[in-house]
Amino acid sequence: MKILIIEDEIELLIGVSNYLTKENYICELADTFQNAETKLSVYEYDIILMDITLPDGNGLELLKTIKNHNIKAGVIIISAKNSTDDKIQGLDLGADDYITKPFQLSELNSRIKAVIRRRHFDGNNTLVFNEIVINTDSKSIAVNGAEITFTKKEYDLLLFFFINRNRVMTKEALAEHLWDDNIDLADNFDFIYTHLNNIRKKIKLAGGTDYIKTIYGMGYKFTEQ
Repeated sequence: MKILIIEDEIELLIGVSNYLTKENYICELADTFQNAETKLSVYEYDIILMDITLPDGNGLELLKTIKNHNIKAGVIIISAKNSTDDKIQGLDLGADDYITKPFQLSELNSRIKAVIRRRHFDGNNTLVFNEIVINTDSKSIAVNGAEITFTKKEYDLLLFFFINRNRVMTKEALAEHLWDDNIDLADNFDFIYTHLNNIRKKIKLAGGTDYIKTIYGMGYKFTEQ
């Protein structure tokens, strides 16, 4: 899962990023309104953590941009303000949750998980597709009832396919999801082939079906068809 953290307090920005990175999230950082707006216009995220008060703008204006451009990411507002009006306005503009500083990082993580479950998994932490089961809390994958060992990147990639079933995903989209925004500097996407081959091999060895279909000239699709 990829998270954009928008926060002008650098110590808090780095602290949240370090904590969530250890929780196996991919974190991108923005410490100004302009930086956040630029990233939102170029990259896709699963979750956006957003401070309302930024040195060069108001986070609520970013919420309007997110809504107007139909950006699908879940949004959690982070603010020092404990104002009911700010909370209501943020939720009315499409935010999923609101947390007030100071807060425990473990609480923030729980809220992120809750937003992800509501948005992608119908409130569940277990995803089932025929013989494949993914538990998003334990970050484990089982095939035909047997737990299979996947690397972090392989887990993230298979989960991404689960969320986007029956959609064609380009190599560029897969690469961006697995790595940070510096993926633009990559010479090629050979690492995608490696991860895909490993996933397919492990599922087949466990007696499962390879649902990842190559759509020549376009990308890949996770489907039964």
